Amino acid sequence: MTPTERPMPPLNADEHTNLAAWLDFYRATVAVKCDGLTDDQVRHASVPPSSLTLMGLVQHLTEVERNWFRRVLTGEDVPPADGAPAGPDGPDGGFELSGGRAFAGVCAGWQEEIAVSRANCAARSLGDTAPFMGGEVSLRWIYTHMIGEYARHSGHADLLRERIDGSTGV
Repeated sequence: MTPTERPMPPLNADEHTNLAAWLDFYRATVAVKCDGLTDDQVRHASVPPSSLTLMGLVQHLTEVERNWFRRVLTGEDVPPADGAPAGPDGPDGGFELSGGRAFAGVCAGWQEEIAVSRANCAARSLGDTAPFMGGEVSLRWIYTHMIGEYARHSGHADLLRERIDGSTGV
């Protein structure tokens, strides 16, 4: 897959494959929206008055991957992902830009986190659960939540990218 291609989710697959494929589709959508931009462009808050940037979105998605597929699903005790600065009440979810990080490094960290997410899901069934908020959350729920998270942020990325250089679509 090249940076400008997205994997088409299968039209007829089992539920686990379908959910994983749709999540990968939206992961790739965000990557496409960032493709070909400079470090300055991905740091540019192009839709005032919002301070949202493409780099902040990728940092946030890295942290979201880490949270749901490591902290929640596997119970792993991991610190905030690089680029998710801790504030007085904990990490801000990665939206705030950390000084001096190159976008290539941010993307590499995101891809590494995605690889861990995929590995943590590979041997689990959709009905497998983990403790969450005094109850249990299933992998099916986590996948569904993550698809929504990425779909929403793909729309944000589309608007940000269009304001940066006029690129639309995908």
